[in-house]
Amino acid sequence: MSNTQAGSNGASGAPPVPLRFEVTLLAVSDVDRAKAFYERLGWRLDADFPLGEHDRIIQFTPPGAPASIQFGSGLTDMAPGSAEGLYLIVEDIVAARDDLMARGAEVSEIWHGRGLGKEGMEPGPDPERASYGSFASFADPDGNRYLMQEIKTRLPGRVGLGDSEALAALLHETSIRHGTFEAAAPAHDWWDWYAAYMDARERGLSEDEAADAAGRYMAEVKQVSAER
Repeated sequence: MSNTQAGSNGASGAPPVPLRFEVTLLAVSDVDRAKAFYERLGWRLDADFPLGEHDRIIQFTPPGAPASIQFGSGLTDMAPGSAEGLYLIVEDIVAARDDLMARGAEVSEIWHGRGLGKEGMEPGPDPERASYGSFASFADPDGNRYLMQEIKTRLPGRVGLGDSEALAALLHETSIRHGTFEAAAPAHDWWDWYAAYMDARERGLSEDEAADAAGRYMAEVKQVSAER
């Protein structure tokens, strides 16, 4: 193995460069029809402008979402309606379904169990309304299909700023972990360690890995090291 190759887990030891997924490209057959559909849903229109003399690009963002969709003319060779499994996360799947139907979307009945695939799906919401367990789907006029999933409480390290309960739980976890570092480190600004730890958890690291990452950040960037 050369010194440029990664270890067996694919990691080089350094934190990965942030790669923020922000846009999904859809193929549609009628650009204006698709635009009217997403406008009826109440999605935010971010852009609608020509590309050269003949082509066009449109971007919409779902309410509360950090990512967007784009479609238009002259953008892709994909077949119209070929996208599927486009996840939309909702806190109340019944309310979300009712709202979409009121706006003209044809939404499936709610089911629970598996979200994708052909098996393991039972009618109705999850009996306990457990997070990650209830689903419904709908499509745009071309057949690009969205999958709604109900999440009330996210798994640790998967927290959005709009999820107050999960964010509070992560802050509580962070405060406990910081206590160990604080007891062994000189005076420092607690928010620096918090930010590094919470960023690591958001990137999917375990509690121990996130604590190590925060410790490295404090030592390398803030010149604050805990005694071992």
